[in-house]
Amino acid sequence: MERNFTEQELVRIEKVEKIRETCNPYPDKYEKTHSLKDASLLEDGTKDVRLAGRIVFARKMGKLSFVKIRDIEGCMQLEFKIDEVGEEKYDFFKKLVDIGDFIGAEGEIFTTQTGEKTLRVHNFTFLGKALKPLPEKFHGLTDTETKYRERYVDLIMNEDTRKVFLGRSKLYAYIHKFLGENGFLQVETPIIQTAVCGASARPFYTHHNALDIDCNLRIAPETYLKQCIAAGYDKVYELAKCFRNEGMDPEHLQEFTQIEWYASYWNFEDNIKFYQKFIKGLLQELIGTTTVEYQGHTLDFGKENWQRINYVEELTKKLGFDFLDITEPSELKQQIIAKGLFTANDLEEYKSLSQIIDFCYKKLIRAEIIEPTIIYNYPAVLIPLARRNDHNQKIIDVFQVLVCGTELCKAYSELVDPVIQRKAFEDQLKAKEQGDEETMDMDETFLSAMEQGMPPISGLGFGIDRLMMIIFNQQSVRDVVLFPLMKPID
Repeated sequence: MERNFTEQELVRIEKVEKIRETCNPYPDKYEKTHSLKDASLLEDGTKDVRLAGRIVFARKMGKLSFVKIRDIEGCMQLEFKIDEVGEEKYDFFKKLVDIGDFIGAEGEIFTTQTGEKTLRVHNFTFLGKALKPLPEKFHGLTDTETKYRERYVDLIMNEDTRKVFLGRSKLYAYIHKFLGENGFLQVETPIIQTAVCGASARPFYTHHNALDIDCNLRIAPETYLKQCIAAGYDKVYELAKCFRNEGMDPEHLQEFTQIEWYASYWNFEDNIKFYQKFIKGLLQELIGTTTVEYQGHTLDFGKENWQRINYVEELTKKLGFDFLDITEPSELKQQIIAKGLFTANDLEEYKSLSQIIDFCYKKLIRAEIIEPTIIYNYPAVLIPLARRNDHNQKIIDVFQVLVCGTELCKAYSELVDPVIQRKAFEDQLKAKEQGDEETMDMDETFLSAMEQGMPPISGLGFGIDRLMMIIFNQQSVRDVVLFPLMKPID
């Protein structure tokens, strides 16, 4: 398809051809001595400094000009004087170099009268012509959809966006550092799988041509990481891309990143302590405090004891009856409707016990939570991979951390009894027959590993995207994902 260029783009294309008469407009390399971030810390008088970056601002005058160049971490002002670079090169700069172009410059560091660290340019090299101009306003993109579609421009123009994604890179580095220092080993598990397992979710399906089998994309790495524990790993983790073919909202994308870690001989209380230690250290690393401002709320993660809520006890109070004794979805719906809590229309799309219970929990309990809160003692029907409580087999040893009605992590003492696990998978198949499309398959490979023998285990998982939303006070997970999937423009 033929590309239609704008008038400004045509002017820049002409400049490319004029640049070719002097030098290659797209050279293969440039030797820098410092990053822009490091250069801003140099002492005045430092000579032979070589910097490079994209021009984001230019003020061209008769014999003296100033530009600012930027990379992802820093910005530096450059001073161009005709007496320093020579008349020919100064003329080249004024006529052929535009905002958005890349440039390399060599010179001496000094500080201007206004206090701005600057490179006095003795020589410069043209490093790349931008055919498209940057947005008119220096403050950058404001249209949300354009920011998602053209993240590269958003990062060039918006300081807040750069802060978020530099923070995301620091988050990854901290995860690896923290877990490594605490004895965890990183592994990789399959993304293309033959059984839907590890979470309650609707998967993406695909076909493996070479093996001629239908497969699904990973919804969670859980069962493979537990197989690693069975194989002898003491502590193991994975930073995993996962895929769930579900609805989109500010807290959910079909492709997302989560981390799961598993420790032999731990229970979920050990993971509560470990997660609190992790999150406090992470916040200090990323923002220098354990207090987060999020959507008008001040969230204090630095408290020694976070609020705790017993899931089963609290939901029993809200519903007004013992919902764990009910085994049929229709009966549970009838009792909820009879209490006047929800209507038949409210509950119509929920087919299984787990779906109905989860809906009530989200509406009656989760929505009211603001401060960091530990929810524990979940109904066993919700998570077939979690360990049954020793005192009540209808309850599982599970906890979640929530803030502002948002789930930050989920963890539990793992089910390692193969007989109970098989029965839990059979219950999942029954729920699927009732119309629940988010159930797990019977995973015989995982059951075989469990039958080989597993020690006590506790595992924890959380979504990177949702945590980033909270830390950097963003309204949508799309604001913290570099390149969120967008519907193509017609």
